[in-house]
Amino acid sequence: MSPVIEVDAIERRFKGPGGEPLHAVAGVSLGVEPGEVYGFLGPNGAGKTTLVRMLVTLLRPTGGTARVAGFDIVREPGKVRASIGVTLQEAALDPLMTGFELLQLQATLHGLRKAQAGDKADELLERVDLVRARDARVGTYSGGMRRRLDLAMSLIHEPSVLFLDEPTTGLDPISRKVLWDEVRSLNDSGTTVFLTTQYLEEADALADRVGIIADGRLVAEGTPAELKSDVGASRLEVTIHDAAQHEAARAKLAAHGQLVEPPTGVTFCLKLKPGETQLAPYVVELDQAGVTVDRIDLVEPSLDDVFLLKTGHHFPDDD
Repeated sequence: MSPVIEVDAIERRFKGPGGEPLHAVAGVSLGVEPGEVYGFLGPNGAGKTTLVRMLVTLLRPTGGTARVAGFDIVREPGKVRASIGVTLQEAALDPLMTGFELLQLQATLHGLRKAQAGDKADELLERVDLVRARDARVGTYSGGMRRRLDLAMSLIHEPSVLFLDEPTTGLDPISRKVLWDEVRSLNDSGTTVFLTTQYLEEADALADRVGIIADGRLVAEGTPAELKSDVGASRLEVTIHDAAQHEAARAKLAAHGQLVEPPTGVTFCLKLKPGETQLAPYVVELDQAGVTVDRIDLVEPSLDDVFLLKTGHHFPDDD
């Protein structure tokens, strides 16, 4: 079965302040299989939104090719648009219309008759849990409600491929969970989902496969489990508040293996040997050296570790 999204060395160049070329996307190649949730993970400014805007035909690539739902994004943009649903970061929702009116209008624009459009609007309002806000003006909706309404509008024509560009950015945990559940439900019904996100947890929880982008380039790709297995063993994270004890702690920990860059708020990070799971020996040894440990954690590999391995620095703080 052919990939439903095929991207081959696609790029997008812009002119810099001095006329020099700047690559927002620099030769990205990837494939997304039918029925897959593909998580496109990267920090702000990495090129995620630029790639999505090209794939949904809102931005013309300056190099490479791509096909979505079997259609070329440059030569057959109309056919691409008819096959996809899109939820971008900024939704253009009329604040003076009600949720029902907006969905009914969208359904009418897709060719449904008035009665069918009303039925479809009510069906989607129920699906995204907005029935109680059916007749409220969109201007009164919370951020989470707006994102759910925007998602419902992208589903009017039952697309085979759904693009979600950072759909949960800025949402509270409850609204984020509601959207997660809806993404899972859509995927269970056979919809292919291309999800961009800056949240490590979101990519890990939702995606069948993850592509990690940094500075416009795809630096890693695979299932979350595959990517984390590339990192290797677990690590020991040790926090010691007394700076006078740092050198003694460093010497003791370094004797057991490689110290690597610690995440924010952690003093030392030690790569453990495969299969090593005991904390007590380290606590005892540090205590005998006169070091007071404020916190010690055994941490399994994460997508942040993958990002560190591929780029040399930790993933920026999600918050």
